[in-house]
Amino acid sequence: MKSLSLVLLVPLLFSSAAFGQTKSIYTSLLAKDCVASKEPVVDGYSGICKGTNAYALEFLEGDLRQTINVIAPNKKKYELNLWTNVSSGFSSLGEKAEWRVQGKKPTALIVRYNASENPEDSSKITSYLVVAKITASEVCIVDIIKPSKTQNVDARKVADVASKSTCKFQ
Repeated sequence: MKSLSLVLLVPLLFSSAAFGQTKSIYTSLLAKDCVASKEPVVDGYSGICKGTNAYALEFLEGDLRQTINVIAPNKKKYELNLWTNVSSGFSSLGEKAEWRVQGKKPTALIVRYNASENPEDSSKITSYLVVAKITASEVCIVDIIKPSKTQNVDARKVADVASKSTCKFQ
């Protein structure tokens, strides 16, 4: 009986949850994978995209600009206002959101935000990674990672300590 208990306990001890390791869960931000909001949007689109662990993302588009809001399990909406907090230029979100989770609990969100910031040439796009912390009482942007060779790694490093970070925008 002792050996059976040990056999069942060993995998648990080495699981990512036992060590508090953070992993990634990806969810789609594509319109085909989201459900259009029931509330009408003037000259735009609003849809609810699946998240993780009862969180959801509200995808908003208007005037060739996009942003998302995080909807907590208690239905509280946290506006990230990417179209003003990151760039006011024409913009689009990446195809997926990366949730950083410990166990099943999301601790941060990483989204790609593509912005056309050159009024002379709108085809020139700057692709940012936006990192938002997720706590029981707060969801907010903690950093905006500019393009670089290590952008993805840098964003995950920021995300993995996001709960201790200060909000850049309220």
